[in-house]
Amino acid sequence: MLAGMLAGTLVSCRSGEATPDRHALIDSRDWYDPRSLDPAKATDVPSGRAVAYLFDGLTKFTPAGQVQPSIAQSWDVSPDGLRYTFHLRADVRFHDGTPLRARHVAQSFRRVLDPATKGGTLWPLYPIRGARAFADGKSDGTGTTLGIETPNDTTVVITLDEPFAIFPKLLAMPVASILPDSVGPDFSEHPIGTGPWKLVEWKHDDYLKFARNATYFGGAPSIDTLIARIIPEPSTAVAEFEAGTVDILYVPEDQTRDWTETDTKKATMVSAPALRLWYMGVNVTRGPLTDVRVRQAIAHAIDVPTLLAQLLAGRGTIAAGVIPPTLEGFDTARQPYAYDTLAARALLVDAGYAQGIDLELWSSQTAPMPRLAQAIQAYLATVGIRIKLVQRDASSMRAAARAGQTDLVVKDWYADYPDAENFLYPLLHTANRGAGGNVSFFSDTTFDRLVDASRRESDAAKRAVLYAAADSVGYAQVGMVPLFFYNEVYAVQPWVRGFEVPVIFNGQRWERVTMGTNKGR
Repeated sequence: MLAGMLAGTLVSCRSGEATPDRHALIDSRDWYDPRSLDPAKATDVPSGRAVAYLFDGLTKFTPAGQVQPSIAQSWDVSPDGLRYTFHLRADVRFHDGTPLRARHVAQSFRRVLDPATKGGTLWPLYPIRGARAFADGKSDGTGTTLGIETPNDTTVVITLDEPFAIFPKLLAMPVASILPDSVGPDFSEHPIGTGPWKLVEWKHDDYLKFARNATYFGGAPSIDTLIARIIPEPSTAVAEFEAGTVDILYVPEDQTRDWTETDTKKATMVSAPALRLWYMGVNVTRGPLTDVRVRQAIAHAIDVPTLLAQLLAGRGTIAAGVIPPTLEGFDTARQPYAYDTLAARALLVDAGYAQGIDLELWSSQTAPMPRLAQAIQAYLATVGIRIKLVQRDASSMRAAARAGQTDLVVKDWYADYPDAENFLYPLLHTANRGAGGNVSFFSDTTFDRLVDASRRESDAAKRAVLYAAADSVGYAQVGMVPLFFYNEVYAVQPWVRGFEVPVIFNGQRWERVTMGTNKGR
């Protein structure tokens, strides 16, 4: 089936090169099948990407990570920051032609929160008054128990439990997508949304085929067909890109050097800083790690610039905190911990560990994490920190870290939405210790106070100051060892025009990408 489909997508030119049908684009970014196309259950990146093609929320992200109006053409915020009044577009229709109304927003949010739905990522809606109680089965979500009102067909009023200045960004996440009246048990296989694309076919573990929504309120996509390929093996995806059978390739981390050093490959590359942090969680509640001097010694003992150069061919930026350089709150003056083995040894001696210490370092089995762990093991050995490596599958490693069973663990964090709060709060706030994502079990009252204040602050400039101050506290206390911020790197066929590297996973919706000839973009 797929061979025939691809044959219809590509035609041969006299030079022997592949020239695409200008009305179809084949994307090969995903290496596993989406778990669900039901927004309430779309908890993984492939699912989130596909949901963004099929559905709209009140807001949306651009590829550059800016939040913009979507179904809501505008919104107002009350002076106390508690009430958001969203004004809906009047020209939005579902794929079956049904006009979208304010009730669809309320119904969609109630469905997500309803315990009977057994949804996945619920927390983006928790700021809504009564949402958590409804999700926990402590209320029925009707009447005034849930802060969602629809005074007319084009107005939605949402009341929050407390001010949360970046709330519109959360509404661009997949779980906040708007659904039609009828959502049956097979909705994941046959989704109906309002988005720029309609699902034509889903051959599990192989591909998803979408057709453009010709009546899309934001303007129909420029190409007729979008095919999302599922290619588990990176080398296979590379081979297909080189053969011209895919148009967009995510360049595998372990192949970065080859692509940057090969002229023909380099010519196809596009890159942008991603909202993605690679770091080492440090369980501050376990043994020697309770002492900040030991944690500082660990930070000084790792040659992060060399790690970045050798592991990822320089594909990133050295981190001096958890806030990426592209976000408000990044402190340009703060310097990363210097690679200094003498300082590391002195700190260990001062902490009473002149004979060194023994720790476990956990990693997943997913490349290149084992290599990263091995390199860190070698660095720490030079200052007397003896490391036992523990490798597990990603889910087992994550479960152990969240249960507090790890000393050190190498991980990465890919932001759910483009804001510094989405690094500070999940990774280091006391409220998120363990299962919430703070696998360092870090807790600091000053840090918490600053982050809590930032969530309430409506002034963006003042909020950035609070972000930077909180990041400084976490960095000084070594709540984790930040390593580097990652760059997304793609290879793009020369006939593809208008592709922008998405810094957030659901930021590229292929609305303005076009197909030309293979003679250049």
